[in-house]
Amino acid sequence: MRIATWNVNSIKQRLTHLTSWLAERQPDVVCLQEIKCVTDAFPRLEIEALGYNVTVHGQKGFNGVALLSKHPIDEVLHGLAGGDADVQARFIEAVISTKIGSVRVVSLYLPNGNPVDSEKYPYKLKWMDRLIQFSRERLALEEPMVLAGDYNVIPTPEDVHNPAAWVNDALFLPQTRAKYRELAGLGFTDAIRAVNDAPGLYTFWDYQAGAWQKDNGIRIDHMLLSPQAADRLTDAGIDRHVRSWEKPSDHVPVYIDLDL
Repeated sequence: MRIATWNVNSIKQRLTHLTSWLAERQPDVVCLQEIKCVTDAFPRLEIEALGYNVTVHGQKGFNGVALLSKHPIDEVLHGLAGGDADVQARFIEAVISTKIGSVRVVSLYLPNGNPVDSEKYPYKLKWMDRLIQFSRERLALEEPMVLAGDYNVIPTPEDVHNPAAWVNDALFLPQTRAKYRELAGLGFTDAIRAVNDAPGLYTFWDYQAGAWQKDNGIRIDHMLLSPQAADRLTDAGIDRHVRSWEKPSDHVPVYIDLDL
């Protein structure tokens, strides 16, 4: 089973990119972030025509996540537990069922947190605490699970082209990285680093200052695997060439292959 994640940065603007990439990569399951539309405005018919089931947690103009699957989608949950007053559409969970087994998949869009001296950074840290609690409970089920999405976290200096430029950014602050390590320390495996420890493995290049042309990137889109999923990992990769397409998202897809 091939599972992928991609922050498309507006599904309306990137629908052609998405359909082209789906035809090229042929993922079984796709986690999308920043669809930037309400649920009813998602181009469901175009995606279903390609053989995918669709579930969406949308929000007008901002955020928004979705799951696409060539297999049945069960037990769908919209919204991360622990935030009854939180109206931001950043989380969707589902169980993907096949004839020989199932995998629990989460598409998440973790808050950016900038500027750090605003209410946005405490919100980011509290959201991460909620994700840690959710993950602790789900790991107790001892089943294959994938937490995929735009984490807005640069885990290590090896995951950024120029670490010095990010020392005061919410994505790279010590508190942010500590929360990410706490999450991973519950028992998750970083799929990309499990198969490749090379430098320059980036998933995001800003639109400004020629970041793509200079390869001034960061790795903030991650796929964390439960032990039961990590045992089935056969490959993982980053489709960085998608960033060179005309009017691209500033993120590129990340994918894994699981022997399910």
